Amino acid sequence: MFWNSPVKVLTLIPSKCSERSGEDVDIILARLKVVKAFAKFHPNLLQQICLCGFYEYLEKGITLYRQGDIGTSWYAVLSGSLDVKVSETANYQDAVTICTLGIGTAFGESILDNTPRHATIVSRENSELLRIEQREFKTLWEKYRQCMAGLLAPPYGVMESGASNDSEFVLLYIFPHVYYLLQFNSVPSEKILRGGKVLRNAILARAPHMIRDRKYHLKTYRQCCVGTELVDWLLQQSSCVHSRAHAVGMWQALLEEGILNHVDQELNFQDKYLFYRFLDDEEEDAVLPSEDEKREAEEELQETLLFLSQIGPDAHMRMILSKVPGQRTPEDLEIIYDELLHIKALAHLSNTCKHAQGLSVLFPYMDGTSWYIIQKGSVNVVIYGKGVVCTLHEGDDFGKLALVNDAPLDKEDFNRILRDVEANTVRLKEHDKDVLVLQKSLRPSSHGNVPAHFKYTVMSGTPEKILEHLLETMHPALDDFVLMHCVFMPNSQLCPALLASQGSEQERMDYAVASKRRVLSLALRWANLQAHHLLEDDTALSFLEVRCIQTHSRHKVLLRQFSSGEERLAKKHPIRSFDDILLKVYCGDHTYTTIRVPVLATGREVTAAVADKLGSTEELLLISLSSSGEKLILKPNDVSVFQSLGVNGRLFVCTREQLDSLASLPEQEGPSTGSMSSFELMSSKDLAFQMTLYDWELFSCVHEYELVYHTFGRQAYRRSTANLELFLRRFNQVQLWVVTEVSLCGTLSKRVQLLKKFIKIAAHCREFRNLNSFFAIIMGMCNPAVSRLGQTWEKLPSKFKKFYAEFESLLDPSRNHRVYRLTVAKMEPPIIPFMPLLIKDMTFTHEGNKTFVDGLVNFEKMRLIANTIRAVRHCRSQPFNVEASPASKNPQEVRNYVRQLSVIDNQRTLSQLSFRLEPRRT
Repeated sequence: MFWNSPVKVLTLIPSKCSERSGEDVDIILARLKVVKAFAKFHPNLLQQICLCGFYEYLEKGITLYRQGDIGTSWYAVLSGSLDVKVSETANYQDAVTICTLGIGTAFGESILDNTPRHATIVSRENSELLRIEQREFKTLWEKYRQCMAGLLAPPYGVMESGASNDSEFVLLYIFPHVYYLLQFNSVPSEKILRGGKVLRNAILARAPHMIRDRKYHLKTYRQCCVGTELVDWLLQQSSCVHSRAHAVGMWQALLEEGILNHVDQELNFQDKYLFYRFLDDEEEDAVLPSEDEKREAEEELQETLLFLSQIGPDAHMRMILSKVPGQRTPEDLEIIYDELLHIKALAHLSNTCKHAQGLSVLFPYMDGTSWYIIQKGSVNVVIYGKGVVCTLHEGDDFGKLALVNDAPLDKEDFNRILRDVEANTVRLKEHDKDVLVLQKSLRPSSHGNVPAHFKYTVMSGTPEKILEHLLETMHPALDDFVLMHCVFMPNSQLCPALLASQGSEQERMDYAVASKRRVLSLALRWANLQAHHLLEDDTALSFLEVRCIQTHSRHKVLLRQFSSGEERLAKKHPIRSFDDILLKVYCGDHTYTTIRVPVLATGREVTAAVADKLGSTEELLLISLSSSGEKLILKPNDVSVFQSLGVNGRLFVCTREQLDSLASLPEQEGPSTGSMSSFELMSSKDLAFQMTLYDWELFSCVHEYELVYHTFGRQAYRRSTANLELFLRRFNQVQLWVVTEVSLCGTLSKRVQLLKKFIKIAAHCREFRNLNSFFAIIMGMCNPAVSRLGQTWEKLPSKFKKFYAEFESLLDPSRNHRVYRLTVAKMEPPIIPFMPLLIKDMTFTHEGNKTFVDGLVNFEKMRLIANTIRAVRHCRSQPFNVEASPASKNPQEVRNYVRQLSVIDNQRTLSQLSFRLEPRRT
């Protein structure tokens, strides 16, 4: 997907530095800017890294180098992860993993003084690295020493740079001669100091009564605010403050820095009748702000609130983790649990155990017997006498040795978590083997005179036993089963199991009737959810017809969704697996033939149909060809091969000998002139509404099962996800539309107008709750080809810059995209969600949890994925109101325009156009 451009683009760059063009360097630069290890590097230094860096790919289990080797290169992790292993005896067999290097980690600085490698590095999974050879790295160090000193790990960086003046360091002992160096800022940043002053002055300008002397228990507290009033005030000032908890986090950020203080020096901000005082009011003769200062505060307030809204969730999480476990509220535990679900270091633990972690200590101790997970910032790993091994970043963990060396503290806590989980686990066995595993938890009663009782949640089991238990109890998780059964219990297995669950004639009549009712209830849910998917399966169809459940007759529909004609203007209807489609397939000479094939046609069937139409007897390859000339040979057994096409991609057939000479079509290059003249006179609100209407049609066509097949792999289930692919492709198309229009606009003043237009359209998309197009537009403006146009952005009015900054903040990925999630939680359906993030959530859950554990279905995993799918269901629970269309003089013209966006999808071409508009500054 365009929204997640792969790092492997570096493989396309010439390996010889002297052969790299300016465009090559720009492509590498665009990729490196999003890698944490390079985020703070000076642009000139980044440019040099792009010129001398090499791409390196490691498969899982490959040793990059061994402890004691003489180093030759410095590395940065672009994807994947690597284990750092240290041996006290220098014997590789005795090496123990002390930490894991994740994305953004840089290591190998020891090549600066030619010391042997301090540790063995082994790839934990398939990983991609950027490598800089020793000679080039030393040259960079000599030339950019001052710049790099504060960025590389000690002893080469921080200690020599003097950065410790405003910081303090703590050394944590973990293993003989192994330490972790933690850096803490001891002085508030200038930005947050200014933020506190702006808030104080704004309060004194807008609500001066909030800061006054307060009396409590016969004691007077000077110039104080009340915690609850501060939270109320923040919520009234800006839409970027999403909830009371969010506001608490923003005030906590100021409290941590000493800019706001509790009168009794409490360390946590609370939304209660407690007194807090700004730093400027600590002195008895505190000076009130002048009228000019109040005016400045009013002007800076929204920017300050936006900044605090971004750092607030981190402060709120730190506040929760600093509490004693027994003091954490259920809301606190849910926040911790949500955080743990997306931490790389805990990916191997079951979700039950993760929830238990949230209930536990969560490692608050600063000593050498604990296990740590980096929530924010970085940690340097130091080996005494040898220097720094590496630097760890967010999501990485260290100190695992405490769990294997019988350390007295956290190993006990960790084992207690596991014991508590096991104590509340109920196991049903047959023939001495587990067939159903339930988790027991106490459900408190809402009525005082009714005792609390236990509830049981399915954790794992055989498909039959899970079904039997859920039918027996009519558990709410039955909906999860209906959503996810295709993963572990296909229809051919489910239908006989349902028939068997109805009871036999020999059983008691009342029990048999009750069983039949339960089965019928499930079958109705199943039929309602499956819809047209039932028509694809004869077993399910005959079962439901026997149960007298009405099903629609099977029919064929000829679709042209994947041919490039006027069909895009027609109202969208779901693409079904038993439908036929028309495909244009091109030959090497750019002639084409049109074939009619089923949606689920395999690569072999498409190739055979083309060969038959052409009368060819040669062995043909089926190729997906992008506009950049990138070729993907489609496999004969791949189903729905047309789904592999990009925005401007086309299907080709050729012989193996013709493969190298295959060239993309001129039409794939996209437009040569922008369409601003066509849409600049159209109302931004009209454009946003018609985009939303089209997106809603595409979104409504996506079946819930397509999300399951996309997550687990449609090839494995031989199912089509064509509707979902169309919806995701639309996201990419809108994103590219923004970049294309800006890159093809040769006049500076018109480009400024374009940026304003896109910001307005994005604002209206958000108003219509079309978050998919909203994010596509903002991400298009974040594209390197647009974001680098400094002259254009400088001319943008400050009002629009503020709007853009607020919109961009919703893209903030920290705390698992919490800002976005809070925004969506406040919306009422209908909503068109940011689909790539939902796909990411399901993929993360899928890859972080096994589908089968000890031969049993991991139903915890099924429940988590089903929850995400239900979020999609909630978004569509109300119909989109077409009647709300804004008054427009030319609705048909606007409608036709937004459904036929013409774009350039070649990033290199877009970069070249961008540099023609505004050449690189020397």
